[in-house]
Amino acid sequence: MSIKERLEEDIRHAMRARDQERLDALRFLKSQIQLVEKNNLKELDEAGVVDVVAKQVKDRRESIQMFSDGGRDDLVAQETAALAVVQEYLPEQLGVAELEALARQAIADLGATGLSDRGKVMGRIMPQVRGKADGGDVNAVVARLLETAG
Repeated sequence: MSIKERLEEDIRHAMRARDQERLDALRFLKSQIQLVEKNNLKELDEAGVVDVVAKQVKDRRESIQMFSDGGRDDLVAQETAALAVVQEYLPEQLGVAELEALARQAIADLGATGLSDRGKVMGRIMPQVRGKADGGDVNAVVARLLETAG
């Protein structure tokens, strides 16, 4: 079952269960997918849908941080609940050990020696982990490995 099919089914379940918070998050995610499809003038494949979901996760995390900084605990709770719903549609996330292994391989392949090579290493890793790992986490692992390498 594709992500879009699962999303449609989950929207129906949330409507039947009268779970308004979940329904709102699911409908917003669906609208974002449709918006990207409309802008690109074509239907998204699974990878495209995963990219939209990953962007929504990132946006929700940023919103949570901003609301937290602003002392808006009510909105933090609302965004945290929505984030949990949206994250269900991401593929299984890579662990730190898996990220380190990918980063070590990329560093070795590129012959990276210091932090100045971080961009090249990130460029090699990010297409492999798109939707499976947060870019900030990948960046932290790469930076740590390059600091010890240099």
